[in-house]
Amino acid sequence: MRWRTAGLLLAVLVIVGLPYIVTLSSLRSASQAAAWIAHSKEVKSIAYQLAYVIRDSEAASYRLLAGDSDEPTRRRAGRAAREVPGLLQQLHTMTFDTPDQQMRVGALESSANGRVTLMNQALARLQQANPAGARQSLRDAGDLFKISDAIAAIVRDEENLLQTRQTDAARQSFHDRIVLSITALAQLLLLTIIVGVTERQISQRLLAEVREHQAVHRSRLILQAVREPIGLFDENLNSLLVNTAFSELYGIDPEQGPQALVQIGEQAWSDSALLQRLNDVLLRDRELWDYETTQRTVDGVERHVVISARRLQQKDADAPTQLLLTVSDVTARALAEQKVNELNRQLEGKVVLISDVNRELEAFSYSVSHDLRAPLRHIGGFARKLEHHLGDRVDDKAHHYIEVITDSAKHMALLIEDLLVFSQLGRGALRLQAVDMQSLAEEARAMAESSMQDRRIVWTLAPLPMVIGDENMLRTVWQNLLDNAVKYTGQCEVARIDVSVQQGRNGDYEFTVADNGAGFDMQYADKLFGVFQRLHRASEFPGNGIGLANVRRIIARHGGRVWAEAEPGQGARFHFSLPATDAAGAHI
Repeated sequence: MRWRTAGLLLAVLVIVGLPYIVTLSSLRSASQAAAWIAHSKEVKSIAYQLAYVIRDSEAASYRLLAGDSDEPTRRRAGRAAREVPGLLQQLHTMTFDTPDQQMRVGALESSANGRVTLMNQALARLQQANPAGARQSLRDAGDLFKISDAIAAIVRDEENLLQTRQTDAARQSFHDRIVLSITALAQLLLLTIIVGVTERQISQRLLAEVREHQAVHRSRLILQAVREPIGLFDENLNSLLVNTAFSELYGIDPEQGPQALVQIGEQAWSDSALLQRLNDVLLRDRELWDYETTQRTVDGVERHVVISARRLQQKDADAPTQLLLTVSDVTARALAEQKVNELNRQLEGKVVLISDVNRELEAFSYSVSHDLRAPLRHIGGFARKLEHHLGDRVDDKAHHYIEVITDSAKHMALLIEDLLVFSQLGRGALRLQAVDMQSLAEEARAMAESSMQDRRIVWTLAPLPMVIGDENMLRTVWQNLLDNAVKYTGQCEVARIDVSVQQGRNGDYEFTVADNGAGFDMQYADKLFGVFQRLHRASEFPGNGIGLANVRRIIARHGGRVWAEAEPGQGARFHFSLPATDAAGAHI
């Protein structure tokens, strides 16, 4: 906008100022030409007057010689002596800027002075009664000091100067006319540009006004379409504009005109604290956010609402202050929160109950495991004593029975031992420290290979990161997963076991142990991590079915999760995740 104003001012200056300057220059040139013409004419006039005065004085002098001695004739005879010096001085002054003329005036001055001197001499001799001498002096003056050629040269030179100056003046006038023509064209062009720009600005302004009107119309439509009640109020809390949702909620007739806020609805806005807060927003420019209250609306329903308000200060400082008010009906949310709080209280009670049950179950399992050890030891010990006592009287069937009892006691002892380990994993405190997962995986691989000396296993271990966790528990995780991989690839001619890691979307580390072993059917995957749950017969793959349950409990206590993917006969992929944290426990 500033550039447009500056351009308009510059155009006005060019349109008005340039013709003025050109016209002023033309006037000055014309005035100077007229002055030079007058100057030349005056020089010529003075030169001619000088010649006339000298000749008139000479004529009067001759009349005196002829005997005409009246007073006018005597004054005419002395006129040259009186007037010639002044005329010569005027010529010197008027030709000072022309060196050639100064030289000619100087020559004329010598001749005129000499001639005037001889004329004075003739008058003096005439007074001395020497008419012959006076006549001779006058003849000598005319013969010795001729002024006609000098005056003619001065006049001719002045006429040449005058012609030159007139030519220059004509040329300057022609140039001025050209400049005036160009200026007129420039004025016409600038006027055309100004008119074009003005028309364009008017068109743009009209278009902007139309767009602004459309934007205001769209804004009103959007305001009316918004389902959240919105109202605009003046500095006295009288309504200026409310949308349909506000009108429906508080029963306002849009045709009724401005209404005071305290009179809207069924005393919905009679809360003095709320009114004070709204006045603070208007007077002190304080914003009101999420003011929760209960209002009885026009339908007679108690509603939980959240009110927000802010002051709208227009650009014009003298414009009135306005208040934008928004209302959010959170009745359903409040009821839902009450229900959620009630459910939370119930859930907390159930959590306490479950915690008590878990503690009782752990205590029970620990107690049962310890209490079962002694009977098992008795069963195994007395079975061996019975076999020793019978000695050679033991037949094959009795020997088989005793062997089944002994093996069963050993198997149950192992189950009890595993159950104790599982119970301890849920009770013991985590000893968090920086754990090198690469070292733990290498150690677990070495232990798994040591029990399978006659097998071909191809291992692929990717570089593994450091994590924060309980080193002994994480060692158990790697031992269980790699032992399972080795065990379930037992029927493969060449076993392939891959260990890798990647970071998930949330930044946690996701470790994977993949093999090309027996695999399993994914429809039974939910049983995979249960205690003593197995998906294969013990005759095919030995084990107690508690290793993966231990893995899940350990990873869960570290804040991660465990899952698996497999296909029968195509191998399995076991995954577990751990938070990526530094030594201080902060997420990396």
